Amino acid sequence: MKIKKLAWLFSLLILMSSIGGNAQNLDEIITKHISAIGGKDNWNKLKSMRTESSMKSNGADIVFKSIAVKDKGTRSDIILMGMTGWSIVTKEGGWSMYPWAGQTKAEAMTADDLKMAIEELDMLEDFLTYKEKGKSIDFYGMEDVDGTECYKIKMIDKNQKESTYFIDPDTYMTIKITSKVKSNGQENEYSTFFSNYEKLPEGIVMPMSSTNGWSENRITKIEVNVAVDDKLFVPTK
Repeated sequence: MKIKKLAWLFSLLILMSSIGGNAQNLDEIITKHISAIGGKDNWNKLKSMRTESSMKSNGADIVFKSIAVKDKGTRSDIILMGMTGWSIVTKEGGWSMYPWAGQTKAEAMTADDLKMAIEELDMLEDFLTYKEKGKSIDFYGMEDVDGTECYKIKMIDKNQKESTYFIDPDTYMTIKITSKVKSNGQENEYSTFFSNYEKLPEGIVMPMSSTNGWSENRITKIEVNVAVDDKLFVPTK
């Protein structure tokens, strides 16, 4: 009986040690990742950002022009097939107008799409804010991503949205995110790959290229902390 009890206690100690080691490793990974992307202080100075990017999707060339103001709103203007559409998100609501999809006037976003979009209004990288936003994270060891053994970290938010991050152990940059997103009552999973990280004059580091299963996106211009007219976030009729 004593032998069984000692064996059980020994097993419990090993399990607790393993859990503690994983937690410590996870904290170290996150700390090094935040340092690699420029540090929390530099990211907290971010107030607004304007970007221009080009995308190729299913053989079509698309131009994006986006503007974002922290905790206020975002606007994306999209040029496709000679037509210009747009989407706007603020804390009050979200709207879009895509003429190539047959829209002739602004339409409100669905509740699921708006919930996901509002989450991004703080403009900060996910590992900088996950605690404040009540998200949970867990370390799932290592997994191969195109020949690179990456740290695998799963993050779940309070709405049960699940995202898995794959971080390069050499650079501590995120090279892949797999997300499960609920939209129009259906849950879909998709992966995005990130590359060509560059350090901006303001000290923050961002990926200039991203790809998924149907498109490639390349940022061609970034301006940080620019003045923005609030009228840009008012949907036109």
